[in-house]
Amino acid sequence: MISRTAIARQPEINPANSDLRLVDRLGRVHRSLRISVTDVCNIRCQYCMPAEDVAFLPNQHLLSFEQIERFVRFVLPLGITKLRVTGGEPLLRRQLSDLIQRLSNLGGLEDLALTTNGMLLARQIDDLVAAGLKRVNISLDTLSEEVFRRISRRDGIEQVLEGIEAARGYPQLEIKLNALVLRDVNLDGVLELVEFATSRDLPLRFIEFMPLDAERSWNMQRVVSGDELRKRIAQELAPLRPLDCSDPTRPSRDYVFADGRPGQLGFIDSVSKPFCSTCDRLRLTADGKVRNCLFGVQEWDVAQALAAQDEGELKRQLLACVQAKHPAHGIAQPDFEQPERPMYQIGG
Repeated sequence: MISRTAIARQPEINPANSDLRLVDRLGRVHRSLRISVTDVCNIRCQYCMPAEDVAFLPNQHLLSFEQIERFVRFVLPLGITKLRVTGGEPLLRRQLSDLIQRLSNLGGLEDLALTTNGMLLARQIDDLVAAGLKRVNISLDTLSEEVFRRISRRDGIEQVLEGIEAARGYPQLEIKLNALVLRDVNLDGVLELVEFATSRDLPLRFIEFMPLDAERSWNMQRVVSGDELRKRIAQELAPLRPLDCSDPTRPSRDYVFADGRPGQLGFIDSVSKPFCSTCDRLRLTADGKVRNCLFGVQEWDVAQALAAQDEGELKRQLLACVQAKHPAHGIAQPDFEQPERPMYQIGG
């Protein structure tokens, strides 16, 4: 096994003059990379994880920060300009601000973001912002401790709210709240979430329940579509007016209130209105697999290539991954096959 010190002393992979381009067979150009740093999480959300007896990756199977940095160095010249660090819960990875600093120092990035459940954010936000974090997405499915416990099977809503307030202390940090609505659990709290977010001038995005849960309890009856939520909000609060989207690769359809009241709402309609035709994302799992789709059933292993500094193998794996990307995830198709790995193992 190669030590971290030995890896650090090896020459960096350099894709200069490479003919590799991150463009798939349909002409989709890939500019966004999601990096999972751990599969461990401190809650057990219904739409992601099993309630108990979760087997996590051993630490020695996780990519080191050096390896993650090396992978990003390789893909930056190939057109990747946006990075998002995910988990599991990424703030459970020790010294995560060190990775943020490494990535920020690379330069050439348009965006460096983090997705978190927010429970550990208050104690880490100072270091993360100082390291160069530009954006943070915080999961907020409810304001009720009882409902939070039903969704996550743990306590902790107060810690989430503390994390949100701590992040608001940095005006330069872009904050978004993410809410996933389950018809039988938290649908009744949607308007309360909207009022919470708009009163704090925080964009709120609603995400449809996707077939990525470890217990495989997903079904269309539990899905609350973006259309249904938009109609409910318009009827109960005020009509919504769509915003023009300058970036077609963004998954969220964004709206403001037509009567001019403050607030911005987004809807990620992954199930009812897929945005696959404009998808520009690749994913790197915590154990060094590259994926071309959240719902994909194939993975390409780059961990050994990163450890061995094998530019040729890394190039082959990346090219194979990009060229194998399907036109769409096919959730609505009768032959849809749910990925073996649930959300927490893939990276949100």
